[in-house]
Amino acid sequence: MTNAKEQASGMVAGLDIGTSRIVAAVRSGESETVNAQLNAFVALPHSKMTESSLNRENIPHSAADGQIIVYGNESARMADLLGREIRRPMTRGVLNPQEPESLAQIEELIEAVLGPKGEGAAKVCFSVPAPPLGGDDNLTYHEATIRQILGELGYEDVRAVNEGVAVIYSELEDTNYTGIGVSCGGGLCNVAMAYMSVPVLSFSTAKGGDFIDASAAGVTGELVNRVRLAKEEAFHFNGHYADKVQQAISVYYDDMIQSVVQGLKEAFETTRNVPKFGRAVPLVLSGGGAMPRGFGERFEKAMQGAGLPVAISEVRLAKNPLETTARGALVSALSE
Repeated sequence: MTNAKEQASGMVAGLDIGTSRIVAAVRSGESETVNAQLNAFVALPHSKMTESSLNRENIPHSAADGQIIVYGNESARMADLLGREIRRPMTRGVLNPQEPESLAQIEELIEAVLGPKGEGAAKVCFSVPAPPLGGDDNLTYHEATIRQILGELGYEDVRAVNEGVAVIYSELEDTNYTGIGVSCGGGLCNVAMAYMSVPVLSFSTAKGGDFIDASAAGVTGELVNRVRLAKEEAFHFNGHYADKVQQAISVYYDDMIQSVVQGLKEAFETTRNVPKFGRAVPLVLSGGGAMPRGFGERFEKAMQGAGLPVAISEVRLAKNPLETTARGALVSALSE
């Protein structure tokens, strides 16, 4: 892999197409920016006053067919105020087949985070999930559709990168891109292992942030959106929980962690040629699911009894967990 810091002509972007958030790391000349939007929307009845208010606050939205669609970061707050659930263009790491507005909203959100294309050469590398462990690879439609959307936005040089591998590209330059990357996202947890940047194995598990939110909502009677907000704004691992929502979140967080650890164990057991690294390798945790205080310690404790055939030198949190996949995709784009 060539040096990620090399300069490229025109705009180069890494794009994290996540179930929960869409994040872009954009390099243009000497400058680099990161933009993110919640991958969600809510529909409101159309009124000129509401549209004017949204315009004054620069809140991303579109108007059609007698309604206003508020998308991105403000959609969750708007839905919460109205006592509604947000609508999701994606589910379990791929486009949501039950959401008729999914393609239109994904395009709006991608355009919002990438910003103006500008003149000259432009290259985009976007993330794709790994197939589920032991399941079929049914990602063709999702990947092809994202490529098509980027093409319609004017990007001709488009490629994809596995999400777990992107974590390795972003965080493991110091070990020559050797180790394990885990992305704890909304729809899935993606896991990959690489040796000197070459992917050795990758898989996903279906228990991500949405699983935690929906499960905790089911046993507490709260709206899923409100559980998600409570999880992202206040939850941490400390063994003492002030209310039943926080306690339920902790139960399903532990379930998610065990799913990833058992997935690693199963993946190693079913992979014929596990590489002999000759040394212990790091494991990096990223994604919004890794954000709560104490998550790294909880994950490391679960790893201790797993009996993996590969020695782990450390379990560490990515420098900027919400930006890791996008930055890794940018590294991939710059290296080609």
